[in-house]
Amino acid sequence: MTPAQLVGLDDSHLILLGTGPHRLTPEAAAAFAAMQQAASAAGHNLQPASSWRSFERQLAIWNGKWRGERPLLGAKGEPLDVATLSDEQKIAAILRWSALPGTSRHHWGTDLDIYDPDCLPQGTRLQLEAWEYEPGGWFAGLGQWLHQNMADFGFFLPYRGEREGVAYEPWHLSFGPQSRQQQTDPVALAKALEMSDIEGKPLLLAQLNPLLERYCSISLPEERL
Repeated sequence: MTPAQLVGLDDSHLILLGTGPHRLTPEAAAAFAAMQQAASAAGHNLQPASSWRSFERQLAIWNGKWRGERPLLGAKGEPLDVATLSDEQKIAAILRWSALPGTSRHHWGTDLDIYDPDCLPQGTRLQLEAWEYEPGGWFAGLGQWLHQNMADFGFFLPYRGEREGVAYEPWHLSFGPQSRQQQTDPVALAKALEMSDIEGKPLLLAQLNPLLERYCSISLPEERL
């Protein structure tokens, strides 16, 4: 991928996933479609909740959380009062649940968030919280099926709660054959951040390398036995 594609400023490498609006790389889209068919045969309606995401979209999420316009959560999912936090604390809180613009794996077109709309109770809004995919949650069956089968289609969970900084995300799938070849380009990232209106810019740029080291590491695909 080009530096612009890695930081979410270029979407020319993507295709529509089915009838849209979601987009992935052609390889990831084909693998996901095959996995959808297998999941359907097992009784699960595997659907994307979020796929490719632009730099600007990730920037809106970041700024919304920084300003208190979007919910900001603590390490255990508890609501935080933005007004009581230092800039350093706000950065840590946001990065636990949301990527820094330019570093999101959703920029690559290899990653997506998934759910089963047939299992979501009527009138209930999708939260993308771990309990929804665990025993007793709406998507526990889908989560178990994915755990047993997604590696056959090249997918894995990059955020399994094994690394410092980023929370456990059982809804976030990554297409390993392509995503394992990618990594954040620090030079392109710094340039994109410098040109943006991101909140906390001076501190982010000053601490960019340690932030990348802490929050951009992932859990590698589990070995097949």
